[in-house]
Amino acid sequence: MRIEDFDDEEEQEEVLVTLGLVQIPQNNRALVRQVFPSKAGGVPAWLDPDNLPTGKACCCDLCGEPLQFLLQVYGPISEKESTFHRTLFVFMCLSMACLLRDQHEQWKRGPESPSRSVKVFSCQLPLTNAFYKCEPPRYDGSDMPLGTGAPLCAWCGTWKGDKICSSCKITRYCSEKHQAMHWREGHRLECQHLNASVQSPDKNTVAGGSSSNDMPQAASITLWPEYKILEEFESDFPSADVDEQNNLVVAPQEMDETSKSMLDIFGGDDDKKSWAIFQERLARAPEQVLRYSRDEGAQPLWPTSNGRPSRADIPKCSYCKGAMNFEFQILPQLLYYFGVRNDVDSLDWATIVVYTCADSCDASVSYKQEFAWVQLNSQTTSLP
Repeated sequence: MRIEDFDDEEEQEEVLVTLGLVQIPQNNRALVRQVFPSKAGGVPAWLDPDNLPTGKACCCDLCGEPLQFLLQVYGPISEKESTFHRTLFVFMCLSMACLLRDQHEQWKRGPESPSRSVKVFSCQLPLTNAFYKCEPPRYDGSDMPLGTGAPLCAWCGTWKGDKICSSCKITRYCSEKHQAMHWREGHRLECQHLNASVQSPDKNTVAGGSSSNDMPQAASITLWPEYKILEEFESDFPSADVDEQNNLVVAPQEMDETSKSMLDIFGGDDDKKSWAIFQERLARAPEQVLRYSRDEGAQPLWPTSNGRPSRADIPKCSYCKGAMNFEFQILPQLLYYFGVRNDVDSLDWATIVVYTCADSCDASVSYKQEFAWVQLNSQTTSLP
C-alpha cells in the first residue's frame, strides 16, 4: 500500500463533483452517437465511428476474449479547440479471474508492460469535423450524423466487423469467437434467408441490417442492460431523495443495508475510516454509479485504504509522456443495475478509477488508451 502522495478524503468537500445517475432510456434516440450521450451498458455510441480500436486493444490481455462495453462518459473540454467533443469509453473482461490477475498487473511500471482486463479509450473531435454537423443536437429525432461509420460485429455490436460470414456474405464479426457464438445462437438458420445481392456488406449492417444512425443491434445475450447516465452536482443532494418524476432508477433499501454490513469485513482502522467516509458520501445519492471531476486537486473517493496507488503508480501518458490525472470513478452500484449476481465467480469491484492525460493531448490515433486503476474489496484480492 502506497498512499503518501494522495490527499485525505475529507479535503474533497471543496472540489466540485458531478454524479452520474442511471435512467432507463425512453427510446433509442436518446443514446445515438449524434446526440453525444453518456450511457452505461448495451453497445457503445462511438464518437469517431470510422477509426475504431482494433486488434489486441479490443481484447483482454489475460485471456484474449473480446472486451465488453461497460460505459461511456461525454466530457468535452471547452478550453481547447480539439476537445470540443470528447468521450471516454470503458471496457472490461467478464471474467472475475482476469480481474483478480489484473490487480497484480496494474502495479507494473517502467518498461514492463502490464496486461489488463479493464481498458479505457478517449476520443476527441473539434467542432468542425467529418462526422457531425456544427449545430447542437435538437433531441427530437431529427438529428443525423454525417455518414454511417464502420460496420460493426453482429454479435457484440461493439467492435469493427472486419470478418464476413463466408456463407451469407453479409453478416460481419470482430472475431472468430463471436462468429462461432452467433452461429450457435441462431445465425445458422438466418444465413439461409439472407440474400447477399440485396444488402451490401460494405454498409454498417448486422444480422438483420442496421444503420449507425441508430443504435447498432447486437445478437449477444451477455450484454448488460442499457441506461442513460444523467449528470447532477453532488452539492444538490443534501439528502437521498428519489426523483420518480424523471424515471430515475433507485436501488432498494436492502442494498444500503447490505453495503453497511460490509464494514465488518475490513480489518484495520484505516479501512474502516475510508469505508465510513465512502458510505457517507454515497448516502447523499444512493443511486449514483459515477463520480466525475476535472477540478484541480480532485481525487477519487476510495472505499478502502488498501490497494490505493501512489502518484508514482500512475503512468505517464503513452502519447505525450505528460502527467495523467484523475477524471472519474465507477462505483460498484452499477453492478446492481446490471443485474450481476452476488456469486463467488461474479464480477465485483470496490471502485474503478480512470486517469486521463492532463493535457488531453492530440495524438496520432483516434482512440487513445488511458489508464484505469481497479480497487477490489479486501476479501476478493487473492488470486485463485
